[in-house]
Amino acid sequence: MRRVSIFGATGSVGVSTIDLIARDPEKYKVVALTGGRNVARLAEQARALDAELAVTCFPELKEELADRLSGSGIAVEAGPEAVVEAANRPADWVMSAIVGAAGLLPGLKALEQGATLALANKESLVCAGEILMRTAHRHGADVLPVDSEHSAVWQALVGEDISDVERVIITASGGAFRDWPLEDLPKATPEQACTHPNWSMGQRITVDSASMFNKGLELIETREFFGFQPAQIEVVVHPQSLVHALVGFRDGALMAHVGPPDMRHAIGYALNYPQRRSLPVERLDLVEIGALEFRAPCEIRWPALRLAREVMEIRGLAGAAFNGAKERALDLFLAGRIGFTDMAAVVESVLEAMQAEDALKCDRMRLEDVIETDHFARKRADEAARRINKDS
Repeated sequence: MRRVSIFGATGSVGVSTIDLIARDPEKYKVVALTGGRNVARLAEQARALDAELAVTCFPELKEELADRLSGSGIAVEAGPEAVVEAANRPADWVMSAIVGAAGLLPGLKALEQGATLALANKESLVCAGEILMRTAHRHGADVLPVDSEHSAVWQALVGEDISDVERVIITASGGAFRDWPLEDLPKATPEQACTHPNWSMGQRITVDSASMFNKGLELIETREFFGFQPAQIEVVVHPQSLVHALVGFRDGALMAHVGPPDMRHAIGYALNYPQRRSLPVERLDLVEIGALEFRAPCEIRWPALRLAREVMEIRGLAGAAFNGAKERALDLFLAGRIGFTDMAAVVESVLEAMQAEDALKCDRMRLEDVIETDHFARKRADEAARRINKDS
């Protein structure tokens, strides 16, 4: 019986992971489940899976979670430190699905226990890829990609020599504003940005899809995970979200991973690796689909892609600054304090300022430097937002 923990259990990836585990419960022992404010769902999940521990990252919700789990024998903890401590519990396989930089420390703790880390938290690689991979190597642990694009690249590389790869193409749906007139984007609201044409995802990642900051993170993640050079990594807009990535080889061949927009495929591949097992996902009818559409991304519409490429060239602590500024800019947009297009302007301002101050260089990445850079980037993002509002 495999011991598994799920960090970010109440989000869309966590729910999909639990769906797969619950279909084959005799194979798994659930160690820890962590979540945020949706303690009703977290308690329901913990009872259904007979978890050893349930943790909410909000201390003020501990009492409510404990009440909901009263009599179950399931331990209850709360707070960011408790989430990290939960990762110290021995497990064979850990899903890292916490959104944002908050997922970094639990992921590192899981790797230190030698667990296989199924990584849906792309921010860990963007902010501290060097540290994450170094930790995995030191403890003999594996990191498996769960983002649909990176799972697709991983699967296309099975049995291949990575030195034969000429190019990697990751796809993007284009999000909610793919076909909007450019002049309308500054007026876009959080409610409008929270609708996705294909995928069912949480609020923050859906807005990131609309701004393409999500794809910018994935560009950086591709470099950090597989070691490809920035010039080898391309993005194309694919409105149907059926081709998740393509890998091009030196002989001109392209291998494409094609499947429905359902995260259970990538999760199931990581859960069952190195085997393939039956998954409850749609089987595509290619005749019914008829045609696949691809477009070049417009960097005027989506400046996040240009910024991500600059981050890949700068390297060092630029990923931590990019992500910290992006997360804070998203907070400000959702709170109605800046406009949709202001998010990219905030991130660009932060990167320019920190690079001018020589604050992004590092010879060997240290965790404390990543945390400090993240904190400073968020502070700078607030300053940039105030300037934008003052000038508007």
